[in-house]
Amino acid sequence: MRELRKDPVLGRWVIIAPDRASRPDEFATDYDHFAGFDPQHDPFREGQEHLTPPEVYALRPVGSEPNGPGWKVRVIPNKFPALGIEGDLNPRGYGLYDRMNGVGAHEVVIESPDPYLLFWDMPLTHLVDVFNTFKVRVEDLSRDKRFAYVLPFKNHGPAAGASLRHSHSQIIATPIVPKRVLEEIQGAQNHWNIKRRSIFVDIVDQELMTQERIVFQNDHMLAYCPFASTSPFEIHILPKRQMSDFRRAGTEEIRALAEAVKVCLRKWLGAIGACQFNFLIHTAPNDTEIMGVYHEFPMLDAFYCWHLEMFPRLTKAAGFEWGTGYYINATPPEEAAEFLRGIEVSVS
Repeated sequence: MRELRKDPVLGRWVIIAPDRASRPDEFATDYDHFAGFDPQHDPFREGQEHLTPPEVYALRPVGSEPNGPGWKVRVIPNKFPALGIEGDLNPRGYGLYDRMNGVGAHEVVIESPDPYLLFWDMPLTHLVDVFNTFKVRVEDLSRDKRFAYVLPFKNHGPAAGASLRHSHSQIIATPIVPKRVLEEIQGAQNHWNIKRRSIFVDIVDQELMTQERIVFQNDHMLAYCPFASTSPFEIHILPKRQMSDFRRAGTEEIRALAEAVKVCLRKWLGAIGACQFNFLIHTAPNDTEIMGVYHEFPMLDAFYCWHLEMFPRLTKAAGFEWGTGYYINATPPEEAAEFLRGIEVSVS
């Protein structure tokens, strides 16, 4: 049955239209990630370090030389950055309009020296290293008082925005807080003002109570298909501990996050095959002079919670979505979660 559902955080409406697709497995893809790939021209593989900008961070054995072989995870500046690290913001008016210099940071996290090792095939210990690298780089970039927000994200496949096949993620620091994050914060504050509770804690409690949309959980993380999912098989991962800032995640929480992501990716693999996808981590902003986030939201730590969102690229936004801001999802999240729960995966 078709219905409209409202996202409890963003206040955004989604159309659930199950009659537009019969079953979740009808989304199965035959995407070949390495079609036409030539590792000899791969700038991210081990031994090709001279083809990239100098690393800003790397996990290496003691005694391993920077910008050479021997690394496990390597972080470099993006060769074609969206924002540049040098300069002042210089915000100014232009008649009716506002603008500032394109100052920020844009880094690439090369997740493995092996050009053929995909994210869902990485050993859990290696994925923990990757997520710890995200945390380290978010911590470091957040020390720059020009940057109001730091976003780690992954694009896998051309349809998801990736231009290189070697598995990698990106981190972008911006001088302003993204509108989508501000909408999350404002929605969470509205809930707090009425109920004096974190809406993210309430979501965890609700999902644990109903058990309808849960895909996977461990001691520290809950992975579920959101009630108002914008796309088929969308999954959000929330920490079970109220925590506004990803930088405060402890060792066991980072490991639990890596496990949850790997389990969900493997379940996608079993449900729809190798697919193109995105994931991102939303966390609390920095309190900069330009944004003044904590002045406007003094209770942010109490009502906002960092989280990871992941989406397989199975559908495309068209005229209706662009014209209305409504998303049409052909797979009810309850059906998607049930289908994913039924797929057995092992994590090691």
